[in-house]
Amino acid sequence: MHERTLSSRTIYDGRILRLEVQEVELADGTRAPRELVRHAPAVAVLARRADGRFLFVRQYRKAVEQVVLEAVAGICEPGEAPAATAARELQEETGCAAARLVELGTVFATPGYVDERITLFYAEIAEAAGPMQCDADERLEVVAAPAAEVEGWLQNGVIQDAKTLAAWLLYEKKMKT
Repeated sequence: MHERTLSSRTIYDGRILRLEVQEVELADGTRAPRELVRHAPAVAVLARRADGRFLFVRQYRKAVEQVVLEAVAGICEPGEAPAATAARELQEETGCAAARLVELGTVFATPGYVDERITLFYAEIAEAAGPMQCDADERLEVVAAPAAEVEGWLQNGVIQDAKTLAAWLLYEKKMKT
């Protein structure tokens, strides 16, 4: 199974994404259009304090027109390693530094039309939190909860963010032994 790109046209090139329209040829010779979103690599961090409480951020997400509870996350700067992005985003969004950072795996957000690759991390964070250093256009609230409460959120659909769900699943499979 493979699709050969016959042509590609950029219709938008913005700060965090680029939109492309491609014409492809399928293995049987059929031609088809593809609308693609090109997105910079990103990270998500499932962070746990020494007291066992997990940190999440709550923020309004315009694309879905609602407040979303999610893991700390952000976009890699050009040339920045995912682990460095994870440590930076954790500091910026929660004011906490990672005492230990473990890569859990990588997921694609929605591979049907977006090439965004999100590297997931688990972080054990230092005791003291410093000041948050959010981006100028970010408004978020840090939420701390024990694992039992997080499990309730998962069962009740409070957490709907895919990267957060994937991070929790991989944490459960890889870190809880």
